[in-house]
Amino acid sequence: MTTAAGFDHVIIGAGSAGCVLANRLTADPSVRVLLLEAGPEDRNPMIHIPVGYARTLKDPSVNWLFETEPDPGSDGRVHVWPRGKVLGGSSSINGLLYVRGQPADYDGWAQRGATGWSFADVLPYFRRAEANARLRDDWHGTDGPLHVSDPSTRHPVSDAVIAAGMQAGLPFNDDVNGPVQDGISYFQLTVKDGRRWSAAMAYLRPALGRPNLRVETGAHAEALLFDGRRATGVRYRQGGATHEARAAREVILCGGTVNSPQLLELSGIGDPAVLAAAGIPVRHALPGVGANLQDHYVVSCQFRLKPGTVTVNQMSRGWRLIVEAGRYLATRKGLLTLSAAHVQAYWRSRPGLAGPDVQYHVLPATVDVARFVETQSWELERAPGLTIAPCQLRPESRGTIHVKSPDPLAPPAIRPNYLADPLDRETIVAGMKFARVIASQPALAPHMEGEILPGPAIADDADILAHVRAHGSTIYHPVGTCRMGPASDPLAVTDPGGRVHGIAGLRVVDASLMPRLISGNTNAPTIMIAEKLADQILADTRAARAA
Repeated sequence: MTTAAGFDHVIIGAGSAGCVLANRLTADPSVRVLLLEAGPEDRNPMIHIPVGYARTLKDPSVNWLFETEPDPGSDGRVHVWPRGKVLGGSSSINGLLYVRGQPADYDGWAQRGATGWSFADVLPYFRRAEANARLRDDWHGTDGPLHVSDPSTRHPVSDAVIAAGMQAGLPFNDDVNGPVQDGISYFQLTVKDGRRWSAAMAYLRPALGRPNLRVETGAHAEALLFDGRRATGVRYRQGGATHEARAAREVILCGGTVNSPQLLELSGIGDPAVLAAAGIPVRHALPGVGANLQDHYVVSCQFRLKPGTVTVNQMSRGWRLIVEAGRYLATRKGLLTLSAAHVQAYWRSRPGLAGPDVQYHVLPATVDVARFVETQSWELERAPGLTIAPCQLRPESRGTIHVKSPDPLAPPAIRPNYLADPLDRETIVAGMKFARVIASQPALAPHMEGEILPGPAIADDADILAHVRAHGSTIYHPVGTCRMGPASDPLAVTDPGGRVHGIAGLRVVDASLMPRLISGNTNAPTIMIAEKLADQILADTRAARAA
């Protein structure tokens, strides 16, 4: 056993949030930080080539590849949940899509007791993080660490989808991260000069030369250390040896929606019934740990395009792929800069809504859906195709993540509880129907041959829902398992500053804090959370020193 001391803060997890904190905290040379990451350095070249997500989403060397318990709402299937296990975390393996959600999402957080998290409160931190290559206004930043850009390459089918969406009634909206989310456009991406711009690239690398930052990779946290009701450090395994790290100020969990509640429970913090079932002594009863799990459930509508149409299916094979590889090497453009979806659309499924409740991810490609759902393997079809994939933005269903044993290497039980709420089922069925409306518009007629999935025979709501249950899966946005809220909320795990209720010196900073899932992809909001709480941590540190 070796013990490392002399640190003000020990950060557990070098994902999107952990990289932000490591940078912002050590900008003050008097603050000493140890950053622990269970995975390796981000040297895998597939991390840095944007389209490499097709490999990293199934690569266990950089990916936890968690599996859920059999899920009743999706025909009892087990779902694979990719989560980054590498410097940069999920920002190093995700689909590169930059989406903030709707302003009302954050106002809702504040109304539910997360004071200080209204949209007016968080917008300055979105702007501080962002270096947007095109948008320059009061809603966007231009000189932050996180580079955000438009796709380097458009596609005729994607252009036609945007035109078809407008014919179906969607407005064109080239800034869905502005005041209004409704509409259709190309996604913006976390890409700089044709390379993925992960949180490790944006935040951690610029800070690596600071003498007050130490980074340890291959360091798997096993349990938190305590002095009474105060967290004082963490025990971790690295290279076959056990180590302890001590924090003079705080231990900060940045493990994400899966790993943060897992480590709390392994350390005896959680629902006493859950801990007893796992054989873990209770240190501090906190029933909300691992509860409130939410995720976006996505289903693909797939369409066969006419022979001769060149889509990603063809561009990824043979001589075309060789040409695209050469194009990327020469220009940093083309197929190899492609994100997980090309076009985004936001739609309201029923009258009276204050904002969109369905998001579409659109790509001029089709994959073997059954194989993808089972293994996360992106096996592209050979014939030209188009995918229009809806997900419900604000699901009402709630799941859980809980440990099953005291073994820190054993994965937790993930129970997403997809489609448990009737509104979730109604909304996703409506989203599937509107995908067909988009596909039927005149703008796509020159390309369209016919529907593959669900297929024309799947017509009524019951059959569509059966297809949704059988073929949908995660779109990698789990949140909420350490939700923030007031001490009066019996299921709140932290206060609005991320401080764990009832335990001093312990804070959570990651997507698990979200009281409710935002209306979009979750990487940009996670980075915003860390930017905001970095200011809070520094302010608390300075106040303590002055006292």
